[in-house]
Amino acid sequence: AQGRTASQAMQLLDQCRGIQDAGAFCLVLECVPPIVAKEITKRLDLATIGIGAGPHTDGQVLVFHDMLGMTSHPHHESFTPRFCKRYASVGHNIHAGLLAFKQDVQNGSFPSNKYTPYKMETNEDALFQEYLIMQQQQQQQEEEMVERLFDHAERGIDDEISLYGGGGSPPATHENKEEATTNHHENEEEEEEQPPPEKASAQ
Repeated sequence: AQGRTASQAMQLLDQCRGIQDAGAFCLVLECVPPIVAKEITKRLDLATIGIGAGPHTDGQVLVFHDMLGMTSHPHHESFTPRFCKRYASVGHNIHAGLLAFKQDVQNGSFPSNKYTPYKMETNEDALFQEYLIMQQQQQQQEEEMVERLFDHAERGIDDEISLYGGGGSPPATHENKEEATTNHHENEEEEEEQPPPEKASAQ
């Protein structure tokens, strides 16, 4: 059994999410508490198949050797070696057993609590739910941050990291300062060379 503590359940959920991201279209959950299988099935897009994992998966599977009480694999119905004497024909019983299994899964009578023995302790169940809420909140925050970044990029405005500090004039460089000082001195010299204005004579 696996996923019987909250931390193990979260680890299993992350592993299943990684399998989905890798391109899988379905996965099998075996010997897992029903609550864990339920949350994995609810939170993933791929199909889940349960075996000893409760009734909440998308499908159910059993090894038919075990289900039908078989100890060895029978010969295929369509082929029997000529040297073989057939003492029994179990094909009809196998078909009936598989059909009954299919009907129980479809009507929801299997798997019942009797066949889902792997449980989580009450405190672990509550802790698992807390972990799920925290993870969902974190994912929501990350999605909102990504949306803000995309929106900001579409507007093309970023005053905080603007090269010239919000669209003003470029900062003064050493060459700009020298040019400004030279122009100032030239203006002062021109003012000194101009003759003073003549005083008006009294009439």
